[in-house]
Amino acid sequence: MTELLDYGGLVLAVAALAALTAGASKAGFGSGVAAVATPMLAMVLDPSVAIGAMLPVLMAVDVAAVRAYWRKWNSAAAWRLIAASTAGIAAGAALHSATDPDVFRIAIGGLALAFAAWQGARMAGWLVLPERPMPPRAAWLAGAVAGFTSFVSHSGGPPVLVYLLGLKLPKTEFLATTVLIFWAINLMKLPVYAALGFYKGGAVPLILWMLPFALIGVQLGLWGARRLPERAFFAATYVLLALAGGKLVLDGLA
Repeated sequence: MTELLDYGGLVLAVAALAALTAGASKAGFGSGVAAVATPMLAMVLDPSVAIGAMLPVLMAVDVAAVRAYWRKWNSAAAWRLIAASTAGIAAGAALHSATDPDVFRIAIGGLALAFAAWQGARMAGWLVLPERPMPPRAAWLAGAVAGFTSFVSHSGGPPVLVYLLGLKLPKTEFLATTVLIFWAINLMKLPVYAALGFYKGGAVPLILWMLPFALIGVQLGLWGARRLPERAFFAATYVLLALAGGKLVLDGLA
């Protein structure tokens, strides 16, 4: 309890909000909105602590999704992307070991800005994803990029989405495949995060603090998906993501 209180009221409030956002996103609006949670938390914590704390929260929410889509995925596409993601995870671990926290702040902020721009371009119709199937070898590049961006800021969605949309999978199979891929990537990241020391000190009490808020977020996401205008919700979320990403980049450069 003492370790948790040492974080201070601001950190605990932001951590609760980040967990709520992640839970609501995955349950009601697609996992892409969860990308705002890590930059939000990294504004008030060391980046390593922020991404480390978010991982078990995201994994807890993922459990229900994996169960709901069990064995409805495209195994060939999923395992190609999962295997390729190991290279990206290794690259992320090497970057963390070789740099200081400010470089990670810039990386998290830069990915947040890129993700917000990518989603904004899609919403505005400026970016049209390919409709033709990509060759199997493209999965190795998409998976590696997804592994790296997921390691750095839990935002590996775009490369996976680009590849899978080209396969023109049925909706359920598409959703099940994305759920399996990121569940597996998150499982692989956990021991790497632990080996790099992301869970030393008071990280565990912070994670336990965040988990109930993530579960509340799941219920809010299910409620909001039925009531909130989807376009307005996403637009507001990506504006917040861009603001958080911009602040992290400025903090890292400063």
